[in-house]
Amino acid sequence: MSTDSSARSCPFDFAEALEFDPILRQLMNDAPVSRIRLPYGEGEAWLVTGYDDVRTVTTDRRFSRHAIVGRDFPRMTPEPIVQAEAINVMDPPASARLRSLVSKGFTADHIERMRDRTQHVVNELLDRMRDQGPPADLMEHLAHPLPLITICEVLDIPESDSAQLRANARTMMNMDLDNKPAAVRAKADLRAYFAELTAERRRNPGDDLISALATARDGDEVLDEQELTVMAMVLLITGQDTTTYQLGNLSYTVLTRPDVRAVLRERPEMLTQVIHEMLRLIPFRKGVGIPRVALEDVELSGVTIPAGDIVHVSYLTANRDARRFERPDELDLERTGPSHMTFGWGAHHCLGAPLAITELEVAIGTLLERFPRIALAKPAAELAWNTSSIWRYPLGLPVTW
Repeated sequence: MSTDSSARSCPFDFAEALEFDPILRQLMNDAPVSRIRLPYGEGEAWLVTGYDDVRTVTTDRRFSRHAIVGRDFPRMTPEPIVQAEAINVMDPPASARLRSLVSKGFTADHIERMRDRTQHVVNELLDRMRDQGPPADLMEHLAHPLPLITICEVLDIPESDSAQLRANARTMMNMDLDNKPAAVRAKADLRAYFAELTAERRRNPGDDLISALATARDGDEVLDEQELTVMAMVLLITGQDTTTYQLGNLSYTVLTRPDVRAVLRERPEMLTQVIHEMLRLIPFRKGVGIPRVALEDVELSGVTIPAGDIVHVSYLTANRDARRFERPDELDLERTGPSHMTFGWGAHHCLGAPLAITELEVAIGTLLERFPRIALAKPAAELAWNTSSIWRYPLGLPVTW
């Protein structure tokens, strides 16, 4: 990889509520394609921030996710979260084959059935919160349990196993250097758990998504043991962690923005549109995720990225590109396009996005319907926020009604 002494050191550890990271903002404004150094991994990387450039990197075959396998690439966590056999480090056409198999578990019919089940779970969770009485913690009563219950049902994971699985997933996301041994163990434990579970589903398939993946065929293609194990891990981690934190972030935004509450009360049919605009604006994570490697020299915004260099993209900055979004730093509830990149783009757009949107719609919609006078039970400035992992979210959301 080429080296440049002008590379910007980027801890990307900013964690003040849902304010935008000032380092990301400066990079976005001053140098849309720039050199950065991250907390972990060897060498430097390029950071691509503009909407169109991010779209190019995520769709152009000259950039490869698979080429990072085996490299100690610049990253946010001491131990790489990604697994070498995972779909999120495959390139087309290999990734297309796997996505085709996985997408069979996220058909419109499946999602609609999950909406009914999600509604039932949300009703039960909010019944418990109502029965306990105010003040109550919305993270504890809704944001944490709902996505975990949902994804465990989709994968048919025993409820008795869910707490340990969540703990391992969280350990993998921790950014502290002294957490590395624990992250290595957590990753190995998750892998061992899913290796055993997927082997059992292969022998005795049921109606769950893992069984569907174990038996799914695309022509003569089936998932091999390692692919199935890692795919189940990825589904568990992404299916509960990110949705939990986004549910917390969206709830916080609704609770601190009377204009949002008013629109959703008066025009409930706008719920989906409002949720997508909140997803666009909210900086849901810190820094960057899984990078790519330039397979040949590529020019982006007048900058030549040499072959072999690591390239990170920022979906957060792409979502605020003033060339694509009018008043990008404002929450515009009437905004209808273009599409945000919160679920990624191109060959690695999140397969579970329809399920996540369904959970957010049901949770936020039902919360406001059941508790029309819901409000924070303490000043927003007094809330504590996560500072240790790559995710941005409130640690607690005490509410009254």
